[in-house]
Amino acid sequence: MAYSFKSNLSFGFVYIPITLHLIVKENTPSFKLFDKKTKSKIQYKKTCDDCAGREVSNQNIVKGYEYSDGKYVLFNDEDFEKIKTQRDKNINLDQFINIEEVDPIWYKKSYYIVPTSSDKAYNLLVKAMEQEKKAGIGKTVLGSKESIVLVRAKDGVLILSTLYFKDEIKDIPYNKESISVTTSELKIAKMIIKEMVSPFKPEQYHDEYNKKIQDAIKKKIKGQKIVTPKEKRQNQITDLMKALKTSLDDINKGKKAKPTSKKKISPNNFA
Repeated sequence: MAYSFKSNLSFGFVYIPITLHLIVKENTPSFKLFDKKTKSKIQYKKTCDDCAGREVSNQNIVKGYEYSDGKYVLFNDEDFEKIKTQRDKNINLDQFINIEEVDPIWYKKSYYIVPTSSDKAYNLLVKAMEQEKKAGIGKTVLGSKESIVLVRAKDGVLILSTLYFKDEIKDIPYNKESISVTTSELKIAKMIIKEMVSPFKPEQYHDEYNKKIQDAIKKKIKGQKIVTPKEKRQNQITDLMKALKTSLDDINKGKKAKPTSKKKISPNNFA
């Protein structure tokens, strides 16, 4: 399995040589772009302003920063590497926290941390973090970008997640004015949530839209038309209290087939 990054994980004076492996894989079909009229495949060529249409290969492309109008300084890969210190390249855990302190909004990408040596130190850190139920926080430079990293132990291995910096998170685009709700509305809303509580099982969720795309591809290959499936139309309830009561009633109806010792709450008990 190819790794994404090679680094060292450290806590205190303990160093563990590691590689990072991306956890997420892409399952969606890969589409190329075509001209609608000629059905000819669209080509993307990298050219420069003074190249007269000549394509520039990736090995001859460098990055430029515009520091003034029309004036640039150029950076190649070696320049970015020279900026990094060894500490930048390492993953140094500076503190340990309760993982609940980090809201999911801060998460970017996640990687499996695989030791390339020092297996004993790696497994020691895994066991200590699992038993203490703590996650490590630090910083590192992956590629040409520095990130806050969170390291946690799960199922006997370490997982690293990159986090956003505070100035990368936008302010909430919503005016959080106090909007009053009635006691009855709040009671039913809380009851709906309580009745819908169940353990999270990721295996019960499937990418149904991706399956529809796969089916549509097969139909296109066979020359068949794509038809939008019919679905039962639901009437939208604009009255909040009525919508709440209807929701709770629908949950109760769905649980009739499943015997339970719980006392059902009727939406009619609320004003």
